[in-house]
Amino acid sequence: MMYVMIPALRRSLDDTDDSFRLSVARQLGIDAEEVKTVRVLRQAVDARKKGDVFFSVHALADLSGRAARRVLADKKLHAQLWEEPTPVAPVHGKAPLPGRVVVVGMGPSGLFAGYLLAREGYLPLIVDRGKAMDERVQDVDRYWRTGRADPESNPLFGEGGAGTFSDGKLTARSKDWRCATVLDTFLACGAPEEIGVLSKPHVGTDRLRQVVKNLREEILHLGGEVRFSTRLETIHMKDGCIRSVTVVHDGVSEEIACGALVLAIGQGARDTYRYLSDAGFALAPKPFAVGVRAEHPQTLINESQYGPFAGHPKLGAADYKLTAQASGRGVYSFCMCPGGFVVGAGAGPKEMVVNGMSHFDRAGQNANAALVVQVFPKDFGEGPLDGMRFQQRLEEAAWDLGGGEGLAPACRMGDFLAGRGTVRFGAVHPTFRPGVTGADLNGCLPPFVADGLREAMAVFARQIKGFDMPDAVLTAVESRTSAPVRILRGEDMQSLTHGGVYPVGEGAGYAGGIVSSAVDGLKAAEAIISQFRPARP
Repeated sequence: MMYVMIPALRRSLDDTDDSFRLSVARQLGIDAEEVKTVRVLRQAVDARKKGDVFFSVHALADLSGRAARRVLADKKLHAQLWEEPTPVAPVHGKAPLPGRVVVVGMGPSGLFAGYLLAREGYLPLIVDRGKAMDERVQDVDRYWRTGRADPESNPLFGEGGAGTFSDGKLTARSKDWRCATVLDTFLACGAPEEIGVLSKPHVGTDRLRQVVKNLREEILHLGGEVRFSTRLETIHMKDGCIRSVTVVHDGVSEEIACGALVLAIGQGARDTYRYLSDAGFALAPKPFAVGVRAEHPQTLINESQYGPFAGHPKLGAADYKLTAQASGRGVYSFCMCPGGFVVGAGAGPKEMVVNGMSHFDRAGQNANAALVVQVFPKDFGEGPLDGMRFQQRLEEAAWDLGGGEGLAPACRMGDFLAGRGTVRFGAVHPTFRPGVTGADLNGCLPPFVADGLREAMAVFARQIKGFDMPDAVLTAVESRTSAPVRILRGEDMQSLTHGGVYPVGEGAGYAGGIVSSAVDGLKAAEAIISQFRPARP
């Protein structure tokens, strides 16, 4: 028998493993007994024809030698002989570390940098200004109940980073081989097995929390150290290279000799951005996008995407991805959460920031997604921190528009399209906690954003039937789709101005999700490993 990888096989929604094996034999034009086993490598829903929804599968088939040769020779099948991927082992450098490897931040980039460094014997110290998972979950739940965020333990700061309170999507556009390493690590730490095969894998905020805790325990087992409620205060340099860092815990400062610093700060640490600017780091403004969270009945999205197959247990809650152009700007959906909730994502007082979150089962009544408009440096200024200040002004305006008590400003779709405020809501109930205030969103959105969303809505309604339903709910403001700042670095992953400092992840402006951030962290760890030898023999 021979293993052959075959893309784009059709699998019925109702196929069992055995009936799919027989179907594969028919699709390949070979006898059923020539197919011993079929393993799904990747599976995606094909709903291009609403009356014919099925799974498109990349599969690994164990075929007889005769059948394998026939399949490989058929150019229409695009089949390939399977070769087990060989992991790429890091090559250790020879120079001794002049101090400890310190990782700042426990989002995906910091966690995966710390994990690889620990696995290779570098005994990293990982610090995060937020709290450990269980305490952090309590603090965030209190924030969602009261509208008051703890500035040091919130949806942005703490174990797991901002991704902890999200849909837990594990998709990435990159074809980097490290993406598979990230998924394999999540699986080893308890993520659902299906993330290994789904084309759009997600973990859900409820399961992701335990996965992150398990990864932290593995880092500790490998010799790493983790400190929570510990904030980076100062980076000390000598002759252009890092020599030490000062961190603060419970008001007590400690200076730690540091030979390499992985700066995985996330995009919420505005005070750290200001510190880096004052310390002379090379920073640059970058484009991002702002807008609102849109909520629709999940049944509407299911019916639009799947037609008569909506509600099939194999399909679950449908998602969508929308794009349009408005006055030369891209307008698009972002971070779509089927069966989810709109949640607060602020990190300080008088910040109204909204995001989307869903559990693994995606069983909520509403679908939600960010609908955002591109923003460019020309819109806010060319200074490195001007985009950050632009975000902050929008968040403060949204806070005030909501009434200043932690309520988010929200508007019915019909009212928004008509350019007026909302007095009462209709069939779609807002999910934001602690609640929303009916408002005219022109009071917090820049005119080019509000106008761009209105112009794009007609396009979206052609892509998703009923998307412009009058009772859909728009909640403001979705302002943190990506970092507004890039911490400039070279090909060696190090800061252009501060040797030994490795800016990584979304906060550094080099990633845009859980997987891409994790991959960026792995790259930084590899760069350190290639330069220095391990801390232990």
